[in-house]
Amino acid sequence: MKKDLKNIPKLADEDQEREFWEHEDSTEYINWDDAEVISFPKLKPSTRTISLRLPEAMLNQIRQIANKQDVPYQSFIKMILKERIDREFKKSA
Repeated sequence: MKKDLKNIPKLADEDQEREFWEHEDSTEYINWDDAEVISFPKLKPSTRTISLRLPEAMLNQIRQIANKQDVPYQSFIKMILKERIDREFKKSA
């Protein structure tokens, strides 16, 4: 049985759109069964600079490991974080 979909309202800007979708169920507006998987290979994720204090010894160890793997140490830290985040999400699924 196909359900009637609501019309998506005209929104003035991204802030309004963000606010709208925070409180609405998209399945009432979009038939996701008709959706297609697409790829954006050149899209770069937005990043935010943070300040992170680490013990000097830990940072030196990170730099040593990253150097052995021929990877910049900040990229290595991101790789470690990504692996751990993925593992945590698998546990909670």
